Amino acid sequence: MARTITEIKKSFTDRFMQDPALVEAYGLDENQTFENQFSLTAFENVLIDVFVFLFWTLEKLFDNHKKEVTEILSVLKPHTARWYRNKALIFQYGFNLYPDTDVFNNEGFSQEQIQNSKIIKYSAVTEATNESRLIIKIATEDSNAELAPISPAQKESFDAYIDEIRDAGVKITVINYLPDILRLNIKIYYNPLVLTSSGVSILTGKKPVEDALKAFMKELPFDGELILSSLVDKLQQTEGVDIPHLVNAASSWIDSTGTTYGTFENIGVKKIPTSGYFKIENFNNIEYIAN
Repeated sequence: MARTITEIKKSFTDRFMQDPALVEAYGLDENQTFENQFSLTAFENVLIDVFVFLFWTLEKLFDNHKKEVTEILSVLKPHTARWYRNKALIFQYGFNLYPDTDVFNNEGFSQEQIQNSKIIKYSAVTEATNESRLIIKIATEDSNAELAPISPAQKESFDAYIDEIRDAGVKITVINYLPDILRLNIKIYYNPLVLTSSGVSILTGKKPVEDALKAFMKELPFDGELILSSLVDKLQQTEGVDIPHLVNAASSWIDSTGTTYGTFENIGVKKIPTSGYFKIENFNNIEYIAN
């Protein structure tokens, strides 16, 4: 990490005060600091400041360069989950690869065409717990900017791409499912000066609790862990809410065929979505109680 300007200047002035020739030439008192014996406008002080700034700039440049190189290497290093995740995100639908490479041929295409072809907006890669296999979860965005699976035709193309670039012998399963459905049963003890009995803000006409739940779901990272206590904390900070009581939370997800939802299972403390993301079923199970 680059040193601060203060740290660099101290190293300069310490060396200055430790040099016998300079101490003798300037008649310095070795028991006093450099700052006590040279004013801010003294030529020596100004000259040191110039060199200090140059050294600080160089150290910042080297520090940033090292950080950039480290980040590039961590992403480009093959055989890691991060490498596969990066490859999923740069997939281009409708584009071909250069022969025997994992690089797309973008010759003759505009930047807009290239950008529009990158349909995978979210990806997460983990290792299966019961076998040697990588699990790649993917999702795109629909017209409402909501997370959604890619189409069957797009999935077929993506599967062919992954099969082409994967390391020999690596088994991969691609998860491209509809969202896990989250069912919430909540009692909201509300302030009747702020909210109505149906949870509507008296001032704005909006439903702050529903808006807070939607915002919380958007804030969850893709394939991130839903922690129920964090959800309650979000509601606690919501306009007009005195006491949020989460009675029950349960989720249902698509089975291995990718077509049918299973039965709802209760969530105890936390849950990682099978599809990589959740969608709240509805807000019908929110009960408002005047506090």
